[in-house]
Amino acid sequence: MQLDYNKTQAKLSLLPLLLFVSLFLGTGLYLQASGVDYAFYQLPAPVAILPAILLAFFLNKKTINSSVETFVKGAGHNNIITMCLIYLLAGAFSTVAGATGGVDAIVNAGLDVIPAALLLPGLFLISGIIATAMGTSMGTIGAIGPIAYAVSVKTGIDPSLVAGTVISGAIFGDNLSIISDTTIAATRTQGCEMKDKFKENLSFSVPAAIITIALLFIVSPQSQAIEIQDYDLLLVLPYAFILILAVMGFNVFAVLISGILFAAMIGFTSDYEAGAFVKDIYQGFTGMQEIFLLSMLIGGLSEFIRINGGLDYIAKKIQHVTKFIAKYNRQVADQFGIAALVFASNLCIANNTVAIIISGPIAKKLAQNGNVSAKRSASLLDIFACVVQGILPYGAQALLLGATFGLSPWQVSTSAYYCFILAITAIVVICFRNNKKLQ
Repeated sequence: MQLDYNKTQAKLSLLPLLLFVSLFLGTGLYLQASGVDYAFYQLPAPVAILPAILLAFFLNKKTINSSVETFVKGAGHNNIITMCLIYLLAGAFSTVAGATGGVDAIVNAGLDVIPAALLLPGLFLISGIIATAMGTSMGTIGAIGPIAYAVSVKTGIDPSLVAGTVISGAIFGDNLSIISDTTIAATRTQGCEMKDKFKENLSFSVPAAIITIALLFIVSPQSQAIEIQDYDLLLVLPYAFILILAVMGFNVFAVLISGILFAAMIGFTSDYEAGAFVKDIYQGFTGMQEIFLLSMLIGGLSEFIRINGGLDYIAKKIQHVTKFIAKYNRQVADQFGIAALVFASNLCIANNTVAIIISGPIAKKLAQNGNVSAKRSASLLDIFACVVQGILPYGAQALLLGATFGLSPWQVSTSAYYCFILAITAIVVICFRNNKKLQ
């Protein structure tokens, strides 16, 4: 009888999370059907989660003081607070480096290096480099989208193919970037170092990128040369600086703070002023406000789910679904479980970072049960969340590029070849590349 009660309690603890997803998804679908632009971004996620938190308090059946203590414990967990601080610093670096002209420098330097005959593979690489440097696929698309559209018009290349190439490169770089909010969320929820996750990610992303580049080369038509604007190569250095430090294994806080100061020093050599520097840091902080708040709120909500057995319940259900694979290899089965979990979450939420934050605790439980290393589980979370984000017609990336190119989001998402190739590559790696040691 006690077992039945615990199962019931575990199931009930998941209702608040389901309520949050239903509100967020339902509102997005309704507004999408009503023709509202960026429908899935009209209801801020930190607001959508508030009714779910209230429901969690009610279902906890403890005193208000006890429930508040539980919520604060989850919201103030070491991983959550660390993740939020990294968000702030990453936002500050991206804003400062962009304000000094770094984004324009990377775009024009890339176009200057890439031959006209290799424009599609070149756009993929440029988008990937910018996304890796900026840590945001949306920021990359916003920066390079208008340029890519102009390239399409000037060269006569199919606009849907160009748009799909840009979103492919943006997802490729965002997935690898050490300052991406998806990387931050994945590594903190799984408890691994960013450099380890970066190296692990390469085994998935590099083969997929090579295949994508080869495919884009095959489908590339003959094109004309395009005009390149002047650029200062010095402005690219801050992005390279933080990437090198991160891969070398320096503490992420030291990396980001050093990157902010280095970007400012480069800017000061031209017309960048100290007053603008201070304002840009704060602007970077405010740009991370939504994901900062949501991370804390979900952290508090997850604590209710954890103490009532919800995480264990979901982990066991996923393992039950993958049990036919587990007969041959438990580790592979749980890796597919992690992938399916975050894949389904992002289909519902249309926000890869939120999907990772929600799926993270359950994924960690599956990784521990299946002896999957933290760096592998973090990579899988980030990869499959980004795969979905790139192919969602109602995702912000496809919507923005669709508006920029005058295309339907469906045309954009179905041309994001890298995302499909990455998913297939990841499945192959899971099946044939063992990851035995738990870290």
